[in-house]
Amino acid sequence: MSKDRLKIGVVAPGSPIEPRVADQVKEIAAKLYPDNGLDIHFHPQCFLSSGHFAGDDEIRIQAFLEIANDERFDALWFARGGYGSCRLLDTLLRELSDIARQKAYLGYSDAGSILAGMYKQGFTRLAHGPMPVDINRNGGAAAIKRALAYLVEGANESLESSVSFTTKTAAFNISILSQLIGTPFQPSLSDHILMLEETSEYMYRIDRSLFHITSNPDIRGVAGIMLGRCGDIPPNDPEFGQTEEQVAQHWCHVAGIQYLGRADIGHDTENKVVPFGSLTVK
Repeated sequence: MSKDRLKIGVVAPGSPIEPRVADQVKEIAAKLYPDNGLDIHFHPQCFLSSGHFAGDDEIRIQAFLEIANDERFDALWFARGGYGSCRLLDTLLRELSDIARQKAYLGYSDAGSILAGMYKQGFTRLAHGPMPVDINRNGGAAAIKRALAYLVEGANESLESSVSFTTKTAAFNISILSQLIGTPFQPSLSDHILMLEETSEYMYRIDRSLFHITSNPDIRGVAGIMLGRCGDIPPNDPEFGQTEEQVAQHWCHVAGIQYLGRADIGHDTENKVVPFGSLTVK
């Protein structure tokens, strides 16, 4: 692994980003680390378009492997979510090398599919947190700075406040985790504090997904569930009648899971970093 100059590779396993996203992120990084000790490489695949996806499945797989299996890179940063990571899992997870296990990985939303599969395979440097595309949000520079502080410095200030050295954690988008339940890619989260967030889903879908998640025997072994922000919930007709927190509390009660309150994560610029597993000294 490189030591004199930290090198972060960015890939897009789901949807593409625009070149201006890369330019803006690099500009922020140059200001934060002016000593030229940081190199952020956006794989050209990030800017491809194949229908919904940033290149076809094989192109996205190979781009991910080119970064993950290359010892010159210290970290792999997911460019954005969207959709598409789950289409890569079978092939991708088989071809990750021992070199890939040494890297840090950061992303959220659709990236949760790959993070889950890697966590099940024993990868130890995975985290849910901001991605380059967040620069498009109002105040997005703060999210980029938080992500870089975590990747470059291991800054505790980037972490969700409940993360500690004494408790295992994991964080997922609700819809993504629900779709993973019962598949070969579902990791064991027993004894973890599980943090969940959502965006742009109807309340009845959030309710249904939380039913599915909390009904799973392994999930019922978590140390507790925290609910992150659920943004841009479309209006329900008729009115659903319960908030996202009431729904989370309901399903935790039914499943015998401790509800631990709100988590500082979500599809927004305040999204904090949540490492998978136990927090370790970098």
